[in-house]
Amino acid sequence: MLPNHAPLQVAEQFGTLESLFPGRIDLGLGRAPGTDRSAAIALRRTLNADPDNFPNDVLEVMEFLADPQPGQPVQAVPGAGLRVPIWILGSSTFGAQVAAALGLPFAFASHFAPAMLFDAIGIYRERFTPSAQLPAPYVMLGVNVVAADTDDEARFLASSGRQSFASLRSGHPIQLPPPSKEWERDLSDPADPLRRSRVSFVGSPGTVSAQMRDFVERTQADELMVVSHIYDQSARLRSYEIAAATMTESSVLRGGEAPVGQARSPSARS
Repeated sequence: MLPNHAPLQVAEQFGTLESLFPGRIDLGLGRAPGTDRSAAIALRRTLNADPDNFPNDVLEVMEFLADPQPGQPVQAVPGAGLRVPIWILGSSTFGAQVAAALGLPFAFASHFAPAMLFDAIGIYRERFTPSAQLPAPYVMLGVNVVAADTDDEARFLASSGRQSFASLRSGHPIQLPPPSKEWERDLSDPADPLRRSRVSFVGSPGTVSAQMRDFVERTQADELMVVSHIYDQSARLRSYEIAAATMTESSVLRGGEAPVGQARSPSARS
């Protein structure tokens, strides 16, 4: 959440991570403060941080991670010359325009704000300008996955996330609660107000596989980032196992090989 941090600090922090774990670090930059006003003020780097200055801040981060230039007065240490792969994060068309103009991969928050999904990825692909980091558009989409051995079990487990998300939207965030029969619903119900506010795949392996395949066919996503809001840790790990197996066995994604960074592609991450 770049408005909360000075570009030099970001470059040095991620330069440190890249130095410790070479080839395993990506840097996602977003324009939103990522929290409420009180926390945003506490995190501020100035009293009047302007989120509309985001594109310039991104360019500054990129400059600090590039090879240092002769006479450059300030360098990121570590960071300079490491070329940590940068992503633009977004939930609107603004981030899509920035990613397209700078030739960077674009990650869209469809797991909690899908309203502008198709507009954003359309703008990104239409306006994309190739760069040294990325020769062609590359899209990652966030999705919620609650997978279990049966559809009934998955619907019950998904009730935890439904409660948490509803509380967050009402302005009263809570810790993830245990699942509840009172909150268990069919997510295909068109009357469900949460259905339109996030992309979720809930069900057995076969159900989740079909839902994911349909979503990827409609969006032509290159990569999915999965989150499972499940109260029980073992059930959460099982959900990730099912999601991973689904992706591997059914070849859901397009399998894009666009390089990001010096020696790896976005889809190469584990």
